[in-house]
Amino acid sequence: MRIVITGGAGFLGSHLADICLSKGHEVVAVDNFITGSRDNVAHITSPNFTLLEQDISDGISVDGAVDFIFQMASPASPIDYAQLPIETLRVGAHGTHNCLELAREKGAGLLMASTSEVYGDPLVHPQTEDYWGNVNSIGPRSCYDEAKRFSEASVMAYHHQYGLDTKIVRIFNTYGPRMRLNDGRVVPNFIKQALTGEPITIYGDGLQTRSFCYCSDLLDGIYKLGMSDEHLPVNIGNPGEFTMLEFAEVVIELTGTKSEIVYEPLPKDDPKQRKPDISKAKRVLGWEPKIALRDGLRPTLEFFQSKI
Repeated sequence: MRIVITGGAGFLGSHLADICLSKGHEVVAVDNFITGSRDNVAHITSPNFTLLEQDISDGISVDGAVDFIFQMASPASPIDYAQLPIETLRVGAHGTHNCLELAREKGAGLLMASTSEVYGDPLVHPQTEDYWGNVNSIGPRSCYDEAKRFSEASVMAYHHQYGLDTKIVRIFNTYGPRMRLNDGRVVPNFIKQALTGEPITIYGDGLQTRSFCYCSDLLDGIYKLGMSDEHLPVNIGNPGEFTMLEFAEVVIELTGTKSEIVYEPLPKDDPKQRKPDISKAKRVLGWEPKIALRDGLRPTLEFFQSKI
């Protein structure tokens, strides 16, 4: 197939490009490099790979046939929410709309990368796909939460009105090589602080939880969903749940750092718990994660060490 990956030079998009190329597909990666990096795809020498610099919020143009589109483009970290709120909203609204129009024009299928953030600060635990969420629509995280919720609505509207072959993946916390060093999310934060000997910053009491999925596991699930017949949202993530304090202790153990843990106030609307129910992914895709946290953190640590 000829596959378009928007956000194709980003953390997840670049790994997805590797997977698609390894399966014999032709890949057109599209990125505006707001948060993506050419370094993430510099290793790709395949003649089946093309990199286009475009801002899909303004429009997307791909010559020739397109069989499938992975809409992976969006800023996705707390730092991004603070610095790029308008860009985040635009790519969720205009960017996804432009991708859907390209899919209509080319007769292509489309998978939209949504997020566990659509559940907000959840009142249901673990989170199932039929949970509608608890989102503050005017809070500091709302530009991302609501952009993704709007994207999901757009995708379903195109599916129902035009019969477009669409999929929606709700991605839970993911980590691995090619994450940005100053990403602002907990994995890069803790690792950077540990490797540089800085205090490890925990917000709140450290008892809030996250579930961490290694990138290769996550992208295996995303690819399987893209090739499936499922049209409703599917959670992809690792249900192994850790408190922030437990996660900090694992990072300290693996790095051997002398960094101390310090506590700061909890940011507004920071979710207290996050854990995917992956029953649907198991049933529909035959997918579940395989890589344990410590095993995934080792190559991640090596990557960050090389960057530092």
